[in-house]
Amino acid sequence: MKQGKDKPRSRPSQRRASTTSDVGVRYLSCGDTAFTIEFGNEVSPDINGRVIALHAAIGRARAAGQLAGLVETVPTMRSLLVMYDPLLTSRATLEPAIKGMIEHGLATEGSGRDVTIPCCYDGKDFAPDLEEVAERTGKSAERVIAGHLASVFKVYHLGFMPGLAYIVGLDPSLVLPRRVEPRVRVPRSSVAIVMDWTTVYPFESPGGWHLIGRTPLWMFDQRREQPTLLAPGDRVSFRRIDRKTYDRIAREVEAGTLDWSTLEKE
Repeated sequence: MKQGKDKPRSRPSQRRASTTSDVGVRYLSCGDTAFTIEFGNEVSPDINGRVIALHAAIGRARAAGQLAGLVETVPTMRSLLVMYDPLLTSRATLEPAIKGMIEHGLATEGSGRDVTIPCCYDGKDFAPDLEEVAERTGKSAERVIAGHLASVFKVYHLGFMPGLAYIVGLDPSLVLPRRVEPRVRVPRSSVAIVMDWTTVYPFESPGGWHLIGRTPLWMFDQRREQPTLLAPGDRVSFRRIDRKTYDRIAREVEAGTLDWSTLEKE
């Protein structure tokens, strides 16, 4: 597989500058090599949008040779962790520069990609909780699937394990709490829901979310130039596939021959 074919490509899009100022933003120390920028105390599209916009703005500044000594930024639901090399820079240097970005206005739209994830919802092995979710939400299994497919999803942040994306935007009629008894083993690439989130397990692991399908894709693959498939700010949708299509794509993923750019929406 050629370099550059191993992940979805971003399409150019219009960016709109936010008029939100620095009012209400908190800057908190995290030891002597990092600090956190908090945009609020709740989980909301607006707050997370500002987090992702600042994350992207800092990335562009670093690519332009600015913010020397800054090592990494890590977005969460409502804050951004800024990590730096104390031998090259300091919070006293970085914080004013970042404040200036926020006060100047952040591009809160267009920073993510549109990614489509194929998902097979067939069979107890792939979707062991589908019937239970249907019963608890008063729907048929087909309506549960339709609600998942129609949901407008966005990646808020990654966590728990490499490549696991917290994807917000599940159809409100499908909202359920976590399972009373978590599973000891959830198969890799299982598609799951809980509350207003969905996710795809990047590895076999314990888990308490409701399993409603499986994708042939790997959310984390060290063979790719960018090992994690999804990133904060990405807009995600799911596409239903049958077992035959699942098996074909799974073989391509295993062999390393899948053209990952085909996952981007047209």
